[in-house]
Amino acid sequence: MIRALKGVVLLVFCAVVIIPFVAVISTSIAPNKQITESGGLVLLPESVDFAAYRSLFAGGVVTQALGVSVFVTVVGTLLSLTVSCLLAYALARPSFVAGRPILLVVLFSMLFSPGIIPTYLVVKGAGLLDSIWSLIVPTMISAFNVIVLRAFFLNLPGELTESARMDGASELKTFGYVVLPLSKAVLSVVGLFYAVSYWNAFFSALLYLNDSRLWPLQLVLRTYVINDTQLGSAELGTELLPPQASIQMAILVVSIVPILLIYPFLQRHFAKGVLTGAVKG
Repeated sequence: MIRALKGVVLLVFCAVVIIPFVAVISTSIAPNKQITESGGLVLLPESVDFAAYRSLFAGGVVTQALGVSVFVTVVGTLLSLTVSCLLAYALARPSFVAGRPILLVVLFSMLFSPGIIPTYLVVKGAGLLDSIWSLIVPTMISAFNVIVLRAFFLNLPGELTESARMDGASELKTFGYVVLPLSKAVLSVVGLFYAVSYWNAFFSALLYLNDSRLWPLQLVLRTYVINDTQLGSAELGTELLPPQASIQMAILVVSIVPILLIYPFLQRHFAKGVLTGAVKG
């Protein structure tokens, strides 16, 4: 009896989580008539109509925002991985004289954030306002990710790097040809941390960007879905406009599908990355 009750409770919780996603996807592909009759939210569509997705990818603001998000995520993740790996490897080397003071600065940044106004003034002073690089540079290094990478590098066998130096390899060659090939697991974990962070970020764009052509997808989602701003022909680049509810749900689907597809298969790697930094550090 108790086992059956637990199953029912679990089923109810699963339904509470899954039904909203089903409603979002169904509304985005439902025909116009059904959306109008149902008041804007459809659970089971009578037929499939991809008019909302065709309007989104017609070359308007959503298409531009998707391109910006992809660029920021890919370029930002690569730059962040590169800088974080170099910093973490330097901090993991016992021969690095300034390692401890820099490590203390990194740890200090985890405890005390600079605040919105000082950060804005730094970005403005660097000339990054209304630049796509304002979405990447201010958040390029995460102290937590650096600590995770450093903890992993510290646990690599020292004999490997010593043998590389005995063979005449420089520090950079040792890092590139010995350390990095052994660090694929932690690199994938930290890379996913950075990618998810860049993909979901919208607050930086809200602060630093006035040009809507540089908006990432998450800021478009906030403006046209959460704030319920109407999307017209000028924004979508097409004259055939589906119902606003269908367009809004389609934007929501486009913004969550990449993470929704990737994250369940890589969740154990995220947990491994957290344990690497927390237990072994």
